[in-house]
Amino acid sequence: MRGAMTVIERDVDAMLIPSGDRISLPAGSELTVVQTLGGNVTVQDPYGQLFRIDQKNADVLGEEYAAKEKAADADVTPGEFSEEQVWEQLRTVYDPEIPVNIVELGLVYTCKATPLEEGGQRVDIEMTLTAPGCGMGQVLVEDVRSKVSALPGVKEARVELVWEPQWDQGRMSEVAKLQLGWM
Repeated sequence: MRGAMTVIERDVDAMLIPSGDRISLPAGSELTVVQTLGGNVTVQDPYGQLFRIDQKNADVLGEEYAAKEKAADADVTPGEFSEEQVWEQLRTVYDPEIPVNIVELGLVYTCKATPLEEGGQRVDIEMTLTAPGCGMGQVLVEDVRSKVSALPGVKEARVELVWEPQWDQGRMSEVAKLQLGWM
């Protein structure tokens, strides 16, 4: 979903893609929205550089993006813990460069819930990246941790980046391949 070019009216913190470096985009920057999946917004400057703007700052791009922030908060359904809710949360995490969630991309290798003695659940997740050198790895790990931790009954979420087996396009679901126009 490519949006219209917007000139931002205030400085905004952003993350450079794919390095993951934190920067400040100055007021007056011309940005085009490239992706709004998972609550965060990926934008592109006139030179082709990509940046991620966290959902808490997305209003700098206009009210329609501020509304996305509130919609992303609605992903957590109150009630009893279920592993299916964990998988649904994982489906709300997107690679900032690829408009497909990390589950359909095949980046999540394991997801296991274990009851804790004191009550609640510990969720252990092993995931990988499409490229080992991607600077966005820790950002995606934190996205997963925070979204899974927000689920009812989850007391602890452990997320580990692993490199074996190495990811390849064969791990993608048919849904992902369709979304990317590969089928």
